[in-house]
Amino acid sequence: MELFKLEHKKLWRKTSTRICVLLCLLYIIGISFMVYQWMTYGSIKGNYNGHNFDGYENIKNCQTYGRKYGVLTDETLQEWVRDYQQLSALLDEERRTQGKESVETRQQYQNSGWSMVNSMLATLYPELERADMLGVTVMSGYVEAEKLTGIYERREKAVDTFLEISGQTGAERDYLLRINEKVKEPFSWVWVEGWRTLLSSQLSEFGIVLALFLAIVLSALFAGEWHDNTSPLLLTTRNGWKNLAAAKILTGIAFTLELFSMVAVGVILLQLIYLGTEGWDMPIQMMKMIAIAPMNMLQAEIYEFAFALLGALGFAGVVMLFSALCKNHVLALLLSLAVSYGPMAFHEKVPMWLEKTFDLLPLVGSGSDVFRTNTFHLFGHYIWSPYLIIWVPFAIGVLCLRPAVKGWARRMRV
Repeated sequence: MELFKLEHKKLWRKTSTRICVLLCLLYIIGISFMVYQWMTYGSIKGNYNGHNFDGYENIKNCQTYGRKYGVLTDETLQEWVRDYQQLSALLDEERRTQGKESVETRQQYQNSGWSMVNSMLATLYPELERADMLGVTVMSGYVEAEKLTGIYERREKAVDTFLEISGQTGAERDYLLRINEKVKEPFSWVWVEGWRTLLSSQLSEFGIVLALFLAIVLSALFAGEWHDNTSPLLLTTRNGWKNLAAAKILTGIAFTLELFSMVAVGVILLQLIYLGTEGWDMPIQMMKMIAIAPMNMLQAEIYEFAFALLGALGFAGVVMLFSALCKNHVLALLLSLAVSYGPMAFHEKVPMWLEKTFDLLPLVGSGSDVFRTNTFHLFGHYIWSPYLIIWVPFAIGVLCLRPAVKGWARRMRV
Protein backbone atom coordinates (compact mmCIF):
# COMPACT_ATOMS: atom_id res chain seq x y z
CA MET A 1 0.00 0.00 0.00
CA GLU A 2 2.87 2.36 0.76
CA LEU A 3 4.34 1.74 -2.68
CA PHE A 4 0.96 2.45 -4.28
CA LYS A 5 0.70 5.75 -2.38
CA LEU A 6 4.13 6.78 -3.61
CA GLU A 7 3.32 5.93 -7.22
CA HIS A 8 -0.03 7.68 -6.94
CA LYS A 9 1.59 10.86 -5.60
CA LYS A 10 4.24 10.64 -8.28
CA LEU A 11 1.61 10.52 -11.02
CA TRP A 12 -0.41 13.44 -9.65
CA ARG A 13 2.71 15.58 -9.12
CA LYS A 14 3.37 15.60 -12.84
CA THR A 15 2.44 18.85 -14.52
CA SER A 16 1.17 16.94 -17.56
CA THR A 17 -1.28 15.00 -15.36
CA ARG A 18 -2.71 18.12 -13.78
CA ILE A 19 -3.02 19.89 -17.12
CA CYS A 20 -4.80 16.89 -18.66
CA VAL A 21 -7.27 16.66 -15.77
CA LEU A 22 -7.95 20.40 -15.94
CA LEU A 23 -8.47 20.35 -19.71
CA CYS A 24 -10.73 17.30 -19.49
CA LEU A 25 -12.91 18.95 -16.85
CA LEU A 26 -13.01 22.26 -18.71
CA TYR A 27 -13.94 20.59 -21.97
CA ILE A 28 -16.65 18.18 -20.82
CA ILE A 29 -18.19 20.25 -18.03
CA GLY A 30 -17.60 23.55 -19.83
CA ILE A 31 -19.27 22.36 -23.03
CA SER A 32 -22.18 20.92 -21.04
CA PHE A 33 -22.64 24.25 -19.27
CA MET A 34 -22.57 26.18 -22.54
CA VAL A 35 -25.08 23.79 -24.13
CA TYR A 36 -27.52 24.27 -21.26
CA GLN A 37 -27.02 27.97 -20.71
CA TRP A 38 -26.43 29.27 -24.21
CA MET A 39 -25.68 27.23 -27.35
CA THR A 40 -28.75 24.97 -27.39
CA TYR A 41 -31.24 26.12 -24.78
CA GLY A 42 -30.69 29.85 -24.64
CA SER A 43 -33.71 31.81 -25.89
CA ILE A 44 -33.70 33.21 -29.40
CA LYS A 45 -32.10 36.63 -29.86
CA GLY A 46 -34.20 39.51 -31.06
CA ASN A 47 -32.51 39.44 -34.47
CA TYR A 48 -32.87 35.62 -34.67
CA ASN A 49 -29.10 35.37 -34.96
CA GLY A 50 -28.03 33.00 -32.20
CA HIS A 51 -29.15 32.49 -28.62
CA ASN A 52 -29.24 34.54 -25.43
CA PHE A 53 -27.34 33.50 -22.31
CA ASP A 54 -30.48 32.51 -20.42
CA GLY A 55 -30.73 28.76 -20.82
CA TYR A 56 -31.82 28.12 -17.23
CA GLU A 57 -34.94 30.27 -17.52
CA ASN A 58 -35.75 28.96 -20.99
CA ILE A 59 -35.45 25.32 -19.90
CA LYS A 60 -37.92 25.99 -17.10
CA ASN A 61 -40.31 27.48 -19.67
CA CYS A 62 -39.93 24.40 -21.85
CA GLN A 63 -40.66 22.12 -18.91
CA THR A 64 -43.73 24.16 -17.98
CA TYR A 65 -45.09 23.87 -21.52
CA GLY A 66 -44.53 20.09 -21.56
CA ARG A 67 -46.37 19.43 -18.30
CA LYS A 68 -49.79 20.06 -19.80
CA TYR A 69 -49.84 16.70 -21.62
CA GLY A 70 -48.69 14.34 -18.88
CA VAL A 71 -49.33 10.98 -20.56
CA LEU A 72 -48.98 10.02 -24.22
CA THR A 73 -52.41 8.98 -25.51
CA ASP A 74 -54.30 9.52 -28.75
CA GLU A 75 -56.08 12.44 -27.10
CA THR A 76 -52.97 14.21 -25.78
CA LEU A 77 -51.12 13.74 -29.07
CA GLN A 78 -54.06 15.27 -30.93
CA GLU A 79 -54.17 18.12 -28.41
CA TRP A 80 -50.47 18.78 -28.91
CA VAL A 81 -50.86 18.88 -32.70
CA ARG A 82 -53.75 21.35 -32.46
CA ASP A 83 -51.75 23.56 -30.09
CA TYR A 84 -48.77 23.43 -32.45
CA GLN A 85 -50.85 24.30 -35.49
CA GLN A 86 -52.34 27.26 -33.62
CA LEU A 87 -48.83 28.51 -32.85
CA SER A 88 -47.81 28.00 -36.46
CA ALA A 89 -50.88 29.87 -37.66
CA LEU A 90 -50.11 32.72 -35.25
CA LEU A 91 -46.60 33.01 -36.68
CA ASP A 92 -48.00 33.14 -40.20
CA GLU A 93 -50.47 35.83 -39.15
CA GLU A 94 -47.71 37.96 -37.60
CA ARG A 95 -45.61 37.68 -40.75
CA ARG A 96 -48.58 38.72 -42.86
CA THR A 97 -49.69 41.66 -40.72
CA GLN A 98 -46.42 42.88 -39.22
CA GLY A 99 -43.93 41.77 -41.84
CA LYS A 100 -42.15 39.56 -39.33
CA GLU A 101 -42.88 37.22 -36.46
CA SER A 102 -42.47 38.30 -32.85
CA VAL A 103 -39.63 36.85 -30.79
CA GLU A 104 -42.07 35.80 -28.05
CA THR A 105 -44.25 33.74 -30.40
CA ARG A 106 -41.21 32.21 -32.10
CA GLN A 107 -39.79 31.24 -28.72
CA GLN A 108 -43.05 29.63 -27.63
CA TYR A 109 -43.05 27.74 -30.93
CA GLN A 110 -39.51 26.51 -30.29
CA ASN A 111 -40.38 25.49 -26.72
CA SER A 112 -43.21 23.24 -27.89
CA GLY A 113 -40.89 20.28 -28.49
CA TRP A 114 -41.93 20.02 -32.15
CA SER A 115 -38.82 18.13 -33.25
CA MET A 116 -39.55 15.16 -31.00
CA VAL A 117 -43.23 14.95 -31.93
CA ASN A 118 -42.54 15.37 -35.64
CA SER A 119 -40.13 12.43 -35.47
CA MET A 120 -42.82 10.44 -33.69
CA LEU A 121 -45.40 11.23 -36.37
CA ALA A 122 -43.05 10.32 -39.21
CA THR A 123 -42.35 6.97 -37.57
CA LEU A 124 -45.89 6.02 -36.60
CA TYR A 125 -48.00 7.69 -39.32
CA PRO A 126 -45.88 7.57 -42.50
CA GLU A 127 -48.97 7.37 -44.73
CA LEU A 128 -50.02 10.86 -43.56
CA GLU A 129 -46.78 12.46 -44.76
CA ARG A 130 -47.25 14.57 -47.88
CA ALA A 131 -44.53 14.71 -50.50
CA ASP A 132 -45.60 18.16 -51.65
CA MET A 133 -45.02 19.55 -48.14
CA LEU A 134 -41.46 18.25 -47.73
CA GLY A 135 -39.13 21.16 -47.12
CA VAL A 136 -42.09 23.52 -46.73
CA THR A 137 -43.24 22.68 -43.23
CA VAL A 138 -42.88 19.86 -40.75
CA MET A 139 -45.47 17.09 -40.64
CA SER A 140 -46.98 18.43 -37.42
CA GLY A 141 -48.00 21.57 -39.27
CA TYR A 142 -50.44 19.99 -41.71
CA VAL A 143 -51.48 16.56 -40.42
CA GLU A 144 -55.14 16.20 -39.42
CA ALA A 145 -55.21 15.66 -35.65
CA GLU A 146 -58.30 13.42 -35.81
CA LYS A 147 -56.38 10.82 -37.81
CA LEU A 148 -53.77 10.34 -35.05
CA THR A 149 -55.26 7.28 -33.39
CA GLY A 150 -54.07 3.87 -32.21
CA ILE A 151 -50.66 5.17 -31.22
CA TYR A 152 -49.46 2.11 -29.30
CA GLU A 153 -50.72 -0.37 -31.89
CA ARG A 154 -48.92 1.67 -34.53
CA ARG A 155 -45.75 1.62 -32.46
CA GLU A 156 -45.79 -2.18 -32.38
CA LYS A 157 -46.28 -2.22 -36.14
CA ALA A 158 -43.45 0.28 -36.65
CA VAL A 159 -41.04 -1.86 -34.59
CA ASP A 160 -41.99 -4.94 -36.60
CA THR A 161 -41.59 -3.08 -39.89
CA PHE A 162 -38.20 -1.69 -38.88
CA LEU A 163 -36.91 -5.15 -37.99
CA GLU A 164 -38.08 -6.48 -41.35
CA ILE A 165 -36.43 -3.64 -43.26
CA SER A 166 -33.22 -4.19 -41.26
CA GLY A 167 -33.20 -7.86 -42.21
CA GLN A 168 -33.74 -8.92 -38.60
CA THR A 169 -36.18 -11.75 -39.15
CA GLY A 170 -36.83 -15.23 -37.82
CA ALA A 171 -35.20 -16.08 -34.49
CA GLU A 172 -33.51 -12.68 -34.22
CA ARG A 173 -36.84 -10.89 -34.68
CA ASP A 174 -38.53 -13.08 -32.08
CA TYR A 175 -35.69 -12.44 -29.62
CA LEU A 176 -35.89 -8.66 -30.02
CA LEU A 177 -39.68 -8.63 -29.81
CA ARG A 178 -39.48 -10.55 -26.51
CA ILE A 179 -37.38 -7.68 -25.14
CA ASN A 180 -39.87 -5.17 -26.55
CA GLU A 181 -42.78 -6.94 -24.81
CA LYS A 182 -41.43 -5.69 -21.46
CA VAL A 183 -41.96 -2.03 -22.45
CA LYS A 184 -44.74 -0.65 -20.26
CA GLU A 185 -47.58 1.46 -21.64
CA PRO A 186 -48.91 4.15 -21.62
CA PHE A 187 -45.87 6.42 -21.71
CA SER A 188 -45.52 9.40 -19.41
CA TRP A 189 -44.88 12.62 -21.35
CA VAL A 190 -43.16 15.78 -20.19
CA TRP A 191 -40.38 17.80 -21.83
CA VAL A 192 -38.14 15.33 -23.71
CA GLU A 193 -35.52 17.50 -25.42
CA GLY A 194 -33.27 17.91 -22.37
CA TRP A 195 -33.04 14.16 -21.89
CA ARG A 196 -32.40 13.68 -25.59
CA THR A 197 -29.43 16.06 -25.50
CA LEU A 198 -28.06 14.36 -22.38
CA LEU A 199 -28.41 10.76 -23.55
CA SER A 200 -27.84 11.01 -27.28
CA SER A 201 -24.89 13.39 -27.37
CA GLN A 202 -23.38 14.46 -24.04
CA LEU A 203 -23.03 11.04 -22.39
CA SER A 204 -22.61 9.05 -25.58
CA GLU A 205 -19.53 11.17 -26.45
CA PHE A 206 -18.16 10.97 -22.90
CA GLY A 207 -15.71 8.19 -23.73
CA ILE A 208 -14.26 9.89 -26.80
CA VAL A 209 -12.89 12.70 -24.64
CA LEU A 210 -11.79 10.46 -21.77
CA ALA A 211 -9.78 8.28 -24.17
CA LEU A 212 -7.55 11.19 -25.18
CA PHE A 213 -6.60 12.30 -21.67
CA LEU A 214 -6.29 8.77 -20.25
CA ALA A 215 -3.95 7.89 -23.08
CA ILE A 216 -1.75 10.96 -22.48
CA VAL A 217 -1.41 10.35 -18.73
CA LEU A 218 -1.21 6.55 -18.55
CA SER A 219 1.02 5.98 -21.59
CA ALA A 220 3.95 7.29 -19.53
CA LEU A 221 3.16 5.21 -16.46
CA PHE A 222 5.65 2.46 -17.36
CA ALA A 223 7.36 3.82 -20.47
CA GLY A 224 8.10 7.06 -18.67
CA GLU A 225 10.67 5.29 -16.49
CA TRP A 226 12.81 4.79 -19.60
CA HIS A 227 12.26 8.36 -20.72
CA ASP A 228 13.34 9.65 -17.28
CA ASN A 229 16.30 7.21 -17.12
CA THR A 230 15.08 5.82 -13.79
CA SER A 231 14.93 2.15 -14.82
CA PRO A 232 18.46 1.28 -13.51
CA LEU A 233 17.56 2.87 -10.17
CA LEU A 234 14.36 0.82 -9.95
CA LEU A 235 16.35 -2.40 -10.24
CA THR A 236 18.27 -1.53 -7.07
CA THR A 237 15.25 -0.82 -4.87
CA ARG A 238 14.18 -3.14 -2.08
CA ASN A 239 10.79 -3.66 -3.70
CA GLY A 240 10.62 -6.35 -6.37
CA TRP A 241 9.51 -5.51 -9.88
CA LYS A 242 6.26 -7.37 -9.34
CA ASN A 243 5.33 -5.20 -6.38
CA LEU A 244 6.28 -2.07 -8.27
CA ALA A 245 4.33 -3.17 -11.35
CA ALA A 246 1.29 -3.93 -9.21
CA ALA A 247 1.54 -0.48 -7.63
CA LYS A 248 1.66 1.12 -11.07
CA ILE A 249 -1.34 -0.90 -12.24
CA LEU A 250 -3.33 0.16 -9.17
CA THR A 251 -2.25 3.75 -9.73
CA GLY A 252 -3.52 3.66 -13.29
CA ILE A 253 -6.85 2.19 -12.18
CA ALA A 254 -7.17 4.71 -9.35
CA PHE A 255 -6.44 7.63 -11.67
CA THR A 256 -9.07 6.40 -14.14
CA LEU A 257 -11.67 6.18 -11.38
CA GLU A 258 -10.72 9.60 -10.04
CA LEU A 259 -10.87 11.33 -13.42
CA PHE A 260 -14.17 9.66 -14.29
CA SER A 261 -15.65 10.57 -10.90
CA MET A 262 -14.69 14.24 -11.18
CA VAL A 263 -16.19 14.54 -14.64
CA ALA A 264 -19.32 12.54 -13.76
CA VAL A 265 -19.99 14.62 -10.65
CA GLY A 266 -19.73 17.81 -12.69
CA VAL A 267 -22.08 16.50 -15.40
CA ILE A 268 -24.64 15.28 -12.85
CA LEU A 269 -24.56 18.56 -10.92
CA LEU A 270 -25.23 20.53 -14.10
CA GLN A 271 -28.03 18.15 -14.98
CA LEU A 272 -29.66 18.59 -11.58
CA ILE A 273 -29.31 22.37 -11.75
CA TYR A 274 -30.72 22.76 -15.25
CA LEU A 275 -32.97 19.75 -15.83
CA GLY A 276 -33.73 18.65 -12.28
CA THR A 277 -35.24 15.19 -11.98
CA GLU A 278 -38.40 15.84 -13.97
CA GLY A 279 -39.02 13.19 -16.59
CA TRP A 280 -36.69 10.55 -15.15
CA ASP A 281 -39.47 7.96 -15.36
CA MET A 282 -40.31 8.65 -19.02
CA PRO A 283 -39.60 5.59 -21.18
CA ILE A 284 -36.80 6.02 -23.67
CA GLN A 285 -39.36 5.33 -26.39
CA MET A 286 -40.34 8.99 -26.03
CA MET A 287 -36.98 9.75 -27.63
CA LYS A 288 -37.14 6.96 -30.21
CA MET A 289 -40.44 5.16 -30.71
CA ILE A 290 -38.89 2.03 -32.21
CA ALA A 291 -36.48 1.53 -29.30
CA ILE A 292 -37.10 -1.90 -27.74
CA ALA A 293 -35.35 -1.47 -24.38
CA PRO A 294 -37.73 -1.53 -21.38
CA MET A 295 -35.89 1.41 -19.79
CA ASN A 296 -36.82 4.83 -18.50
CA MET A 297 -34.58 7.88 -18.87
CA LEU A 298 -32.85 7.40 -15.52
CA GLN A 299 -32.06 3.76 -16.23
CA ALA A 300 -30.66 4.68 -19.65
CA GLU A 301 -28.50 7.36 -18.03
CA ILE A 302 -27.17 4.89 -15.45
CA TYR A 303 -26.38 2.46 -18.26
CA GLU A 304 -24.50 5.10 -20.24
CA PHE A 305 -22.47 6.15 -17.20
CA ALA A 306 -21.67 2.50 -16.45
CA PHE A 307 -20.72 1.97 -20.09
CA ALA A 308 -18.33 4.92 -19.99
CA LEU A 309 -16.80 3.86 -16.66
CA LEU A 310 -16.21 0.22 -17.62
CA GLY A 311 -14.96 1.31 -21.03
CA ALA A 312 -12.54 3.76 -19.41
CA LEU A 313 -11.20 1.03 -17.11
CA GLY A 314 -10.83 -1.31 -20.07
CA PHE A 315 -9.04 1.39 -22.07
CA ALA A 316 -6.74 2.09 -19.12
CA GLY A 317 -5.70 -1.58 -19.17
CA VAL A 318 -4.87 -1.38 -22.88
CA VAL A 319 -2.88 1.85 -22.43
CA MET A 320 -0.88 0.39 -19.54
CA LEU A 321 -0.07 -2.68 -21.66
CA PHE A 322 1.35 -0.50 -24.44
CA SER A 323 3.21 1.58 -21.88
CA ALA A 324 4.79 -1.55 -20.41
CA LEU A 325 5.78 -2.97 -23.79
CA CYS A 326 7.22 0.24 -25.26
CA LYS A 327 10.29 2.10 -24.08
CA ASN A 328 9.06 5.21 -25.88
CA HIS A 329 6.02 6.74 -24.20
CA VAL A 330 5.14 8.65 -27.39
CA LEU A 331 4.82 5.34 -29.24
CA ALA A 332 2.68 3.99 -26.40
CA LEU A 333 0.48 7.07 -26.67
CA LEU A 334 0.06 6.72 -30.44
CA LEU A 335 -0.79 3.02 -30.18
CA SER A 336 -3.31 3.75 -27.45
CA LEU A 337 -5.03 6.46 -29.47
CA ALA A 338 -5.06 4.16 -32.51
CA VAL A 339 -7.05 1.57 -30.55
CA SER A 340 -9.81 4.05 -29.82
CA TYR A 341 -9.78 6.64 -32.59
CA GLY A 342 -8.71 4.33 -35.43
CA PRO A 343 -11.93 2.27 -35.44
CA MET A 344 -13.97 5.47 -35.01
CA ALA A 345 -12.53 6.86 -38.24
CA PHE A 346 -13.66 3.80 -40.23
CA HIS A 347 -16.76 2.97 -38.21
CA GLU A 348 -19.33 3.62 -40.94
CA LYS A 349 -17.08 2.66 -43.87
CA VAL A 350 -16.62 -1.04 -43.10
CA PRO A 351 -18.94 -4.06 -43.29
CA MET A 352 -21.55 -4.31 -40.54
CA TRP A 353 -19.89 -7.32 -38.89
CA LEU A 354 -16.61 -5.40 -38.56
CA GLU A 355 -18.44 -2.29 -37.34
CA LYS A 356 -20.05 -4.32 -34.57
CA THR A 357 -16.67 -5.86 -33.73
CA PHE A 358 -15.21 -2.38 -33.33
CA ASP A 359 -17.96 -1.62 -30.81
CA LEU A 360 -16.46 -4.24 -28.50
CA LEU A 361 -13.21 -2.30 -28.17
CA PRO A 362 -12.80 0.00 -25.14
CA LEU A 363 -14.35 3.45 -25.64
CA VAL A 364 -15.18 2.79 -29.30
CA GLY A 365 -18.85 1.81 -29.07
CA SER A 366 -21.59 3.97 -27.63
CA GLY A 367 -23.86 3.67 -24.64
CA SER A 368 -26.65 4.98 -26.88
CA ASP A 369 -26.92 1.45 -28.29
CA VAL A 370 -29.78 1.03 -25.80
CA PHE A 371 -31.85 2.90 -28.40
CA ARG A 372 -30.94 0.44 -31.18
CA THR A 373 -31.72 -3.14 -32.14
CA ASN A 374 -28.18 -4.34 -32.90
CA THR A 375 -27.38 -7.92 -31.95
CA PHE A 376 -24.47 -10.35 -31.91
CA HIS A 377 -24.88 -13.97 -32.99
CA LEU A 378 -22.69 -16.14 -30.78
CA PHE A 379 -22.75 -19.92 -30.34
CA GLY A 380 -26.13 -20.18 -32.02
CA HIS A 381 -27.78 -17.52 -29.86
CA TYR A 382 -28.61 -13.85 -30.39
CA ILE A 383 -27.42 -11.34 -27.80
CA TRP A 384 -28.65 -7.75 -27.77
CA SER A 385 -25.59 -5.53 -28.22
CA PRO A 386 -25.92 -3.45 -24.98
CA TYR A 387 -25.48 -6.68 -23.00
CA LEU A 388 -22.07 -7.26 -24.59
CA ILE A 389 -20.58 -3.86 -25.35
CA ILE A 390 -20.68 -2.85 -21.68
CA TRP A 391 -18.68 -5.85 -20.39
CA VAL A 392 -16.35 -6.94 -23.20
CA PRO A 393 -14.25 -3.71 -23.22
CA PHE A 394 -13.79 -4.03 -19.46
CA ALA A 395 -12.78 -7.68 -19.85
CA ILE A 396 -10.24 -6.72 -22.54
CA GLY A 397 -8.65 -4.24 -20.13
CA VAL A 398 -8.48 -6.83 -17.34
CA LEU A 399 -6.84 -9.34 -19.68
CA CYS A 400 -4.19 -6.76 -20.58
CA LEU A 401 -2.96 -6.30 -16.99
CA ARG A 402 -1.03 -9.56 -16.57
CA PRO A 403 0.82 -9.21 -19.93
CA ALA A 404 1.61 -5.62 -18.92
CA VAL A 405 3.35 -6.80 -15.74
CA LYS A 406 5.26 -9.55 -17.54
CA GLY A 407 6.15 -7.31 -20.47
CA TRP A 408 7.58 -4.66 -18.19
CA ALA A 409 9.55 -7.29 -16.28
CA ARG A 410 11.23 -8.43 -19.48
CA ARG A 411 12.07 -4.85 -20.37
CA MET A 412 13.54 -4.20 -16.94
CA ARG A 413 15.80 -7.21 -17.21
CA VAL A 414 17.25 -6.17 -20.55
